[in-house]
Amino acid sequence: MPRLPHPAPAELRRDPLPLRGRTALVTGASRRGGIGHAVARRLAAYGASVHLHHHVPHDAAMPWGADDPDAVAASVRDALADPDARVVAGPGDLSDPAAPAELIASAAAALGGRLDILVANHALSGSDGTLDTIDAAMLDAHWAVDTRSVILLVQAYARLSHRSRGGRVVMMTSGQDIAGGMPGEIAYALQKGALASITRSLSTTLAEQGITVNTVNPGPVDTDYLTGEDYAAVEARFPAGRWGMPGDPARLIAWLATDEADWITGQVIDSEGGFRR
Repeated sequence: MPRLPHPAPAELRRDPLPLRGRTALVTGASRRGGIGHAVARRLAAYGASVHLHHHVPHDAAMPWGADDPDAVAASVRDALADPDARVVAGPGDLSDPAAPAELIASAAAALGGRLDILVANHALSGSDGTLDTIDAAMLDAHWAVDTRSVILLVQAYARLSHRSRGGRVVMMTSGQDIAGGMPGEIAYALQKGALASITRSLSTTLAEQGITVNTVNPGPVDTDYLTGEDYAAVEARFPAGRWGMPGDPARLIAWLATDEADWITGQVIDSEGGFRR
C-alpha cells in the first residue's frame, strides 16, 4: 500500500475554530465551578453548538449547593465563537433508565437532528463510604448514575450516529486505578473503574462507525468541594504548587473532540499535572 502523501503546508496550520459546525452534548454541566461547564465553554470557543445537561436536585443536596442553570448557559453562550452556533440546556435525572436515550434524542433535536460529540461528565457525589460502611443502596445508586447511564448514553448515541458516520465519545474516570486507590469511596471507585475498563471494548465496537471513545481521569480538580487545611494538603502534592482547575481537563477533552485526535481511541488518559500520590 502506498504511503499517504505529506500534508500540504496549509493542512498543517490549525483551524482557529476546529469544531465549527459540530454539535455536542455535555452532561453534568450544571455549575460554573465544575468541569462540565469548562468543557462546554471550550467546545463553544472551538465553534461547536452545545447542549448542556443538568440535574439541579443533585447539586442542591451537596455542600456546595446548586447553581442557576440559566447563568451556566449564559456563561457558555458568552464563549461561542461561531455566530451560527448556539447553546441550549435541559434537565435530566440519569438515574432513570429511560433518561439517557431521551436526553440523546432531545439534545439531537435541539441541535438540528444530530450529535457529533458526547461528553459524559456527570457523576453521583456522596452516598458512599469505606468497605465497612457501604451498603447495597449505595452501590446501586452509583451503578445507576455513574456507569449504567453512561453506557446507555453511548448506546443511544451510537444508534443515532448510524445516520451519519463519525463522532466522539469522552467518558470520565477517576484515580481508582492509581497507587493508593480510593478506599474511602468504594462505590464511586468501583463504577468509575468499570468505565475505564470498558473503554477499549466500546472503542472497538464503535470503530466501524468512525466513532472514537476515550476516557479521561482529570485528577484532583478544584470544583469548590474542599477548603482549609485539606485543600492546602492536596495543593502541596502538585509539582506546580496549585490544584488542577476545570479548564485543565477541559483542554484535553476539547482536543479529543477535534479532527486532530481522530487517531486516538480506546485510551484512558490521565490529566493530573504530575500529582504525587
